[in-house]
Amino acid sequence: MQNRHQTPDLYFREQSYTTSHHVIPFIREVMTLNDTTRVLEVGCGHGGNVESFLDIGCETTGLDINPDDIRTAESFLAGHPNRSRLTLISTDIYDANVEELGRFDLIVMKDVIEHIHDQTKFMGFIKTFLNEKGRIFLGFPPWYMPFGGHQQVCESRFLSILPFFHLLPVPLYRSVLRMFGESKSRVEELLEVKETGISIERFRRIIINEGYRVDREQFFLISPNYEIKFKMRPVRQIRVLSSISFLRNFLTTCCYYLVRKGPIAPID
Repeated sequence: MQNRHQTPDLYFREQSYTTSHHVIPFIREVMTLNDTTRVLEVGCGHGGNVESFLDIGCETTGLDINPDDIRTAESFLAGHPNRSRLTLISTDIYDANVEELGRFDLIVMKDVIEHIHDQTKFMGFIKTFLNEKGRIFLGFPPWYMPFGGHQQVCESRFLSILPFFHLLPVPLYRSVLRMFGESKSRVEELLEVKETGISIERFRRIIINEGYRVDREQFFLISPNYEIKFKMRPVRQIRVLSSISFLRNFLTTCCYYLVRKGPIAPID
């Protein structure tokens, strides 16, 4: 399996396609996106998602802790016709402040929350950058889904297509990775994902406890990410399946959320 994260141009195009065709339409069901919208993407990586918001004229800021990713994003987006509406910053979000960045109508976190340590602290902090009616989009693969451990990045082809083995206890999981020849750095990377991976239930608890209200929630049997990667049409879960937590946990390959600051409302 090709590691798309190590193929910047391919990964950029895939991110841009999915955001244009699925993320933006999901958001537009609730809020207007146009040239008056201020967008912040946290964990922007190579800038594929950023491109989609620039395409529709949004004033867009991309932020990533990795300076190499920001340099790659700058090179990919240098010729964009709306480049003047783009700001790219390499920093830890906790080192940023609202006086410098300002407040935003939309904060985007796509395939990021599952990599963050202390997600409760993060969700409490990030609301500082929202304006009064601002919203946060979050898209992520929940932990219990077949590839919730991101094992598709394994160097072993067998492990890269082996579902659910990330749910093994840590000592056994580490042993399996080593047995199949995964490098020390890859093992550490996957163990970190195991530490930070987030379930649907834990995410829901966090957003409620941190004073958010859910505007939209969508679970997918087949992730929108798979459309351009594997030519698989995205499939939404039917409501009866989504309501059964045990099945939902293991069959949801992707969640989309649009949330805003309170008042708190119950989630079905």
